[in-house]
Amino acid sequence: MKKLSILGATGSIGTQTLDVIRKSNGQLKLVGVTANTSVEKVIQIIEEFDPSYVAMMDGKSADKIADYCKQNNRKIQIYDGIEGLNKIASIDEIDIVVTSVVGMIGLEPTIKAIEAKKDIALANKETLVVAGQLVMKAAREHNVKILPVDSEHGAISQCLKGNDKKALRKIILTASGGPFRGKITEELNNIKVEDALKHPKWNMGRKITIDSATLMNKGLEVIEAHWLFDCDYDNIQVLVHPQSIIHSMVEYIDGSIIAQLGAQDMRLPIQYAVNYEERNGLMADTIDFYEISKLTFEKPDLDTFKCLKLAFKAGKMGGLMPTILNGANEAAVDLFLNKKIGFLQIPEIIEKCMEVFRGEVRKELNLDNIIDLDRRVKKYVKEKIV
Repeated sequence: MKKLSILGATGSIGTQTLDVIRKSNGQLKLVGVTANTSVEKVIQIIEEFDPSYVAMMDGKSADKIADYCKQNNRKIQIYDGIEGLNKIASIDEIDIVVTSVVGMIGLEPTIKAIEAKKDIALANKETLVVAGQLVMKAAREHNVKILPVDSEHGAISQCLKGNDKKALRKIILTASGGPFRGKITEELNNIKVEDALKHPKWNMGRKITIDSATLMNKGLEVIEAHWLFDCDYDNIQVLVHPQSIIHSMVEYIDGSIIAQLGAQDMRLPIQYAVNYEERNGLMADTIDFYEISKLTFEKPDLDTFKCLKLAFKAGKMGGLMPTILNGANEAAVDLFLNKKIGFLQIPEIIEKCMEVFRGEVRKELNLDNIIDLDRRVKKYVKEKIV
């Protein structure tokens, strides 16, 4: 039996991880969970999975969970705040941590989990985007596996398996194109939040869905792929594939291309990550090739969807520039979701922040500087731009 903690158990990836545990026939055991304020959902998780540890980011929510446990005679250790996340990430008895919280909040507990020698099933993009060098170095030092949960990176890891990494020529990241694929800039002037949240293929959280609409999600995945697979940015290609059947591909030096195909169901890469080295039972519908009429591919429009271009630029600049990119994007997406800015202002704000904070890029790359710069970028967006 493999024992798990889930950071962000009530979000999209967290709830799908719970479904993987349900269908694992006892091979997976949930030991620790974290959430923000979703008290009722956490109580449901407690009733079904009986974890030993729970952490809530919100202190009042943690008190409510503690009251519930006392009234129902449940002996669960309750924590709160970032210290609680760090605790759930480094519990002695767990084998693997599923990091599915959204945003920079996931960085510190991921580092703590690595230092505690826990394997990481990584769904928190920001961790590698802003601190890929630190995280991968720590993983090597502590002999920890970083197992990607993203369907694209999970696909790449499967395509690379059993092959000499030196023979890799190119990584090909596929993208659905989001809800506005094929539109030109002028057509995006009056985009509403509700329209941007209608992803054509995937059911995801609000922030990542907006990132998919701007193609920033793919940009963040490019930076992730650079660190996960030690691949130069010039050897990472983004390919729009509207059917989302091919989850990603790798090309080798002899011209051979290996692709991973599967249903549009995040439980597949989650299951592969948490059961690494083994394949478990069927989690989703299989593909019927008789029913697939065609698979198509397009070049991404970097002029209309500037976020992808900005992500490549930030990744190539390195240092703390990805921190600036990510912090500005998180702040801008939050403003858009709260209807304070327009859709096309998201890349404008990111580009502005990359210019304003450019002088910070070569500061020492450490956790304190990353967290401080992220805070200052978000403060700048909030106070100077809106």
